[in-house]
Amino acid sequence: MKYERLTKEQFEELNQEFINFLAAQTITKEEWDKIKVEKPKVAEQELDVFSDLIWEGVLNNSQFLEHFSKEYIFLFKCELNKVFSIVIHSLTKNIDFTTQQGLVWLSDHIFTDEVEIQLGTKTITDERNTFLFDIIKQGAIISDGYIYNQIDSILDKSK
Repeated sequence: MKYERLTKEQFEELNQEFINFLAAQTITKEEWDKIKVEKPKVAEQELDVFSDLIWEGVLNNSQFLEHFSKEYIFLFKCELNKVFSIVIHSLTKNIDFTTQQGLVWLSDHIFTDEVEIQLGTKTITDERNTFLFDIIKQGAIISDGYIYNQIDSILDKSK
């Protein structure tokens, strides 16, 4: 398995896609029910293959990731062979970027000595989707890039 198996909830949400996946392999519902009982290892393999297909599709279409923690915000723009990052760090204690108040504080203090911003670029030498999945496993979520683009635009204007 290249990524990780989808959760039960994710499988439930993707029920129709899973049915289509089985149908593409000419596996009927009756056959699937029989496989689950008589060949559980084969059923597990099918779940893993489907999970990898879903992850691959999602990661192929992912351009932005973000990860919020109490004192840090990690924003990533993911291109084919490079990942650009903006790391925002609060140097003031008791600021929590996972709350609305923390984000309001950030907007008021972004260009002060209380906030440190670092920019980075990393060339992806491994397979892109595996690299992105590793970032997701560390707590990042796929985003629309609004925050990354907003901060990037502000930083460009301040140069």
